[in-house]
Amino acid sequence: MSDEQPHPDVAELRRNYTRDGLRRNSLDPDPVGQFRRWFADAVAAELLEPNAMVLSTTDGRRPSSRTVLLKAYDDRGFVFFTNYESRKARDLALCAEVSLLFPWYPLERQVGLLGRAERISAAESLAYFASRPHGSRLGAWVSQQSSVVSSRQLLEMKWEEVKRKFSVGEIPLPSFWGGFRVVPVEFEFWQGRENRLHDRFRYTKSADAWVVDRLAP
Repeated sequence: MSDEQPHPDVAELRRNYTRDGLRRNSLDPDPVGQFRRWFADAVAAELLEPNAMVLSTTDGRRPSSRTVLLKAYDDRGFVFFTNYESRKARDLALCAEVSLLFPWYPLERQVGLLGRAERISAAESLAYFASRPHGSRLGAWVSQQSSVVSSRQLLEMKWEEVKRKFSVGEIPLPSFWGGFRVVPVEFEFWQGRENRLHDRFRYTKSADAWVVDRLAP
């Protein structure tokens, strides 16, 4: 007799969302203001990595998604940092149109946005890089992100080499590392509701104003 537990039927995995609702008259007319409210709720709820967001890119043939961390946002856009030689950066060099998704499951919420990614200035990247923990600054020099690595041992050897190289003085900003700002043109705020009748509101940019529409769930 096997001790292996039976696998649950994935079709039977479901949850009825009853936590909250979202109404048009409660929305901030500015989507960044609305994001700020919900982000504050996510932080207050002590969610794991509330600033984690799924970044989706394309190389023109195939889509690619990964989780990155939001490190700044304001009316200009949403900023993340990466190796400029990574797969995501190569994708962005071919097609700057991206999507971002913040999946705040415990709050039964998600925020999605569409926009165009552009590199931030070297000065902005340097300011953030200098604020990172020592190990994270070293790590930026160690990893040739998205390249094939034959073993973990090689990474660790490179780590020791970089530690020796920058054992004295400041760790400089790598020329191949920095930030991107996603300039949004569309937002969607999604609040789970009972019986799958979710609340969805889309903000779209029209001239200098944002137009808000309720979407069918």
